[in-house]
Amino acid sequence: MNNRRKLVIALGAGVLAPQVTSFAHQPPLKIHRIGVLGVASATTYARQVDALRAGLRELGYVEGKNLEIEFRWADGKVDQLPRLAAELMRTNPDIVLT
Repeated sequence: MNNRRKLVIALGAGVLAPQVTSFAHQPPLKIHRIGVLGVASATTYARQVDALRAGLRELGYVEGKNLEIEFRWADGKVDQLPRLAAELMRTNPDIVLT
């Protein structure tokens, strides 16, 4: 290779190197965890859950990317709520919606 090509390659590598290293040192995305506890069934809350997901997407939260949502539904059995709440808390959510 002639010296001019070596210079062009070296300059190009010099320009790209900081971008590659800064990308490599970015901290991993935090996965935000939301727990949802509902007294009724999932089908009863379908519209509200769709609206929640849409609103979170508008704010940049995408399930499977930087967001996990854990659902627990009591299906109208109020006596199941304490068990479901304890189960939900074991998933270590950042916030719980009821």
